Amino acid sequence: MPVDNQQGERVGKITDVLVSAARIGQSAAVYPDRLLVEGEDEQSWLITLDAIERLDGALRLRMPVEQLERQPEEPLEQEIYLARDVLDKQIIDISRKKAVRVNDICFGDDWQVLGVDDSIFGVVRRIAPSWLLGASGRRVSATLIPWKRVELVGGQNMEEQEERIETGPHPVVRSPSGHLADLHPADIAEIVHQLTPGQGARLLETLDDETAADTMEEIDTERQRHILENIEAERAADILQAMGPDEAADLLAQLPEDRAQELLRLMNPEESEDVRELLEYEANTAGGLMTTDYIVLDQTRTVAEALASVRANILENDVRIAYIYCTEDETQEEQRVLGVVSLWDLLAADTTQVLRDLMETDVVTVQPDSDAHTVAEIMAKYNLLAVPVVNADGILEGVVTVDDALDVLLPPERRRRPPRMY
Repeated sequence: MPVDNQQGERVGKITDVLVSAARIGQSAAVYPDRLLVEGEDEQSWLITLDAIERLDGALRLRMPVEQLERQPEEPLEQEIYLARDVLDKQIIDISRKKAVRVNDICFGDDWQVLGVDDSIFGVVRRIAPSWLLGASGRRVSATLIPWKRVELVGGQNMEEQEERIETGPHPVVRSPSGHLADLHPADIAEIVHQLTPGQGARLLETLDDETAADTMEEIDTERQRHILENIEAERAADILQAMGPDEAADLLAQLPEDRAQELLRLMNPEESEDVRELLEYEANTAGGLMTTDYIVLDQTRTVAEALASVRANILENDVRIAYIYCTEDETQEEQRVLGVVSLWDLLAADTTQVLRDLMETDVVTVQPDSDAHTVAEIMAKYNLLAVPVVNADGILEGVVTVDDALDVLLPPERRRRPPRMY
């Protein structure tokens, strides 16, 4: 739309509309913070809505051009340029849980940002002359995605982001609305698969560590590797720490060894030690499948104490287990499993009972070098949700959970757990 000065002389045109990044996905009505006016002499200004009035098919300034704010050389990070950052880009429709291309952006007569149009009519509206479309050219599409349901993939031009991925460090654009993090990690992973690998990496960077970690575990092998190779190292280490040690080990095993070692050094020593130990085991073995997230308690502990330990492990370490493994002395570094108690038996038992009276002493175990398919078959045969992995001396090394055993039985294209490079 053209912009005139107070004397009615043409001084430029509107080329972009700026909204606050904090208003992305808000349920309240959203209006532009400022408009970008491109002058005929290549000078650009940023003006607020109260600095203009609509008159005779154009916008007229309420103040002299000399008083307008000139566009800064570097755009502010907290502002989104709708034409540059949203139009013709992919965004996420939170309600439909999918990535869509923005063909048009719709405003109300009062400049309210109504939403985005991903329909073919959005393209037609832009390329067809207004006289041809008539009144239908101003009609809001029935498939309009309301602004409150929109989440941006990133705050910058996607082509620029892709170039930065190849050439070096890139800024992180945090998710402003948080609606994306409310989706199930499997849904977020499905969205990541609809984007280019670079966009997927940027999307993961907008999430908190826990959500990013859960989502990473749902992403296919090739995409996992690309994301981890291109996310800034410290951020990648934070995400790895939030993952289960077995999942983190499998992810690191896909990377070149120098990159994997760099990330291990950036992790907390305690977390990285567990991952390093798991990396020593061969792929497609019980050792390669197992996790070191499990709970071992003295057989003399009460049910109340065992349940308290389960709660603490869930709240503090996000360790969610199906069984408690009973031992002679839980303080020892090396443990021999004397028995196992299921979580269901704990819930049904009297809180004063001791684990020794509840535990099943005929414990099914596997060796670290047991074939992965054999482990899965054993778990299926005995209807187990987890099986302990013990070495030749009977020392507990870890446990294989049912979800990882199922991965072995799925066809390669359906597996979450990728093959290792080393």
